[in-house]
Amino acid sequence: MDRQTRPSFAPADSGAATDATASAGAPARRSRRGWRVLAGLLFVVLLLVVGARLTWSWLDPLGEQTVDRSGPALLRSVQNLSRFEAATGNFQVIVDLEKDAKFLPDAIKGSRTLFVGAGNVDAYVDFSSLPKDAFTVSPDRTAVTVRLPHAELEKPNLDNKRSYVFAQERGIFDRISDFLSSSPQNQQELYVLAERKIADAAAASDLRSRADQNAKAMLEGMLKSLGFTTITVKYAGEP
Repeated sequence: MDRQTRPSFAPADSGAATDATASAGAPARRSRRGWRVLAGLLFVVLLLVVGARLTWSWLDPLGEQTVDRSGPALLRSVQNLSRFEAATGNFQVIVDLEKDAKFLPDAIKGSRTLFVGAGNVDAYVDFSSLPKDAFTVSPDRTAVTVRLPHAELEKPNLDNKRSYVFAQERGIFDRISDFLSSSPQNQQELYVLAERKIADAAAASDLRSRADQNAKAMLEGMLKSLGFTTITVKYAGEP
């Protein structure tokens, strides 16, 4: 008896499905691989840029380096002070300094500088010049008369941090001269003018009279603490 041959039903499209799945996953893998390659390239470019900047800053022939080789400050002298700093004035002045040539326009030869000068002026009373009879005490030691000199003014003390050149115009010759000179024009003249103008302003102000009042108040408070009840303060030239 012949055996009946049974037909085998194998999935004819299984290989096609596998190929379709593989072909669908290939673009995704290629896409991820492409992003990885791009990220790696960007990272390498970043490293190259940073390394180039560091190398250039290290090899830059025009770069400047500041080295302080100054020696220590030396104490030359010590002076005892017998002054009472009674008041301080804060001043500011704008110096407008212009230099012109007689027969040349300003664009060729000439300069104009605006300089802001700021500084303080101290008013003080010098107790070292007091005579022996500067203090007169009553017999019962309840009253005292003090004769003081008037307050004096110190030289202006310009603050370098608050003093600066605000604007400057120079002619062609001045620019070339400053460029070729080993010691270009400094600002010493501007500082001197600013100090002079501040000194004049301090002398015209009430800084000294304010210092006289402060010195008087200081002495009255000190003498009252010593037990004096009547205190009279007179200045030089007063009867």
